[in-house]
Amino acid sequence: MSVGYYYDLCCRHKGRPVKITTRDGGIHCGIIKHVDQHRVFIQPIHAGKGLGGFGYGGFYGPGYGYGPGLGYGIALGAIGTLALLPFFFW
Repeated sequence: MSVGYYYDLCCRHKGRPVKITTRDGGIHCGIIKHVDQHRVFIQPIHAGKGLGGFGYGGFYGPGYGYGPGLGYGIALGAIGTLALLPFFFW
């Protein structure tokens, strides 16, 4: 799929939980927080950790990421697959 396809898909599903598999085999589960022309930023969720619980919401401290709540970026060109997850997934 093209970068434009994933850009449009991510823009349409901003705020929804997704599972992104990159071309190198990496798996990222999170909620889409922001999309730009080069990256999709997701706030991590920890799949398979049971229901409920509390976390830090993507804030990794000084020097990591782009600030509280934005999470981390994944290059749109590196996405191999993108699957929408139901909200009860985590």
